[in-house]
Amino acid sequence: MSESPRPEGRSLDALRTVTFEPEIAPHATGSVLVSFGKTRVICAATIENRVPRWMRDQGVEGGWITAEYSMLPYSTLDRKSRDISRGKLDGRTVEIQRLIGRSLRAAVDLKKLPGKTLWLDCDVLQADGGTRTASITGAWVAASLAVKKLMEAGELEENPMADNVAAVSVGVVDGTTRLDLEYVEDRDADVDFNVVMTGDGKFVEVQGTGEEATFSREELDALLEVAGKGIREIVEMQNAVISES
Repeated sequence: MSESPRPEGRSLDALRTVTFEPEIAPHATGSVLVSFGKTRVICAATIENRVPRWMRDQGVEGGWITAEYSMLPYSTLDRKSRDISRGKLDGRTVEIQRLIGRSLRAAVDLKKLPGKTLWLDCDVLQADGGTRTASITGAWVAASLAVKKLMEAGELEENPMADNVAAVSVGVVDGTTRLDLEYVEDRDADVDFNVVMTGDGKFVEVQGTGEEATFSREELDALLEVAGKGIREIVEMQNAVISES
């Protein structure tokens, strides 16, 4: 892979500095402050001992996972209005909330969460690109910490966490394939992808588009390859923070 300058001097296939600070929210069942460079997100998991009404009405066994996402007003350079002040969620917020929920449900055995709903709240403290991928990555850690606590307390008989889930952004900027885009790269990208994968390398979701540009099959393959590399590194870090907590 050829080299070109990046804002932080990273190689093209390098992640930003990724950190996890567990138990950041003491009243949540599990929580973590996840950082991808300057992007920082608090992810908290809370257990509710009931399931959505549609599950009860349809007699669906097991439990459920759902997510909420928000960008705090001071997370960007220009103040971002809260959704509640506008009286409705914007389309981007709804899309990301659904993505987080889908991603976690793909790697959790819901039948091992009987009668419980796992709420995942992802609040962006600082945004510098990749807030949705950081939210998914941190939400898995928060959920795993919550499950670990419930199992230690005897509230769950089996571990429902079937595999890791992590996400990362990739893109083509100035003709080069780059991993984990920060804002200035994401803004200028010709091609922009968000990739969600499990720990065993299976895809959960791939969101990609050409920004007034097209991309070839070869470029697509290169993007997915570098995303897989990044996610393998992230999964190792996820497992380390769970084992140490």
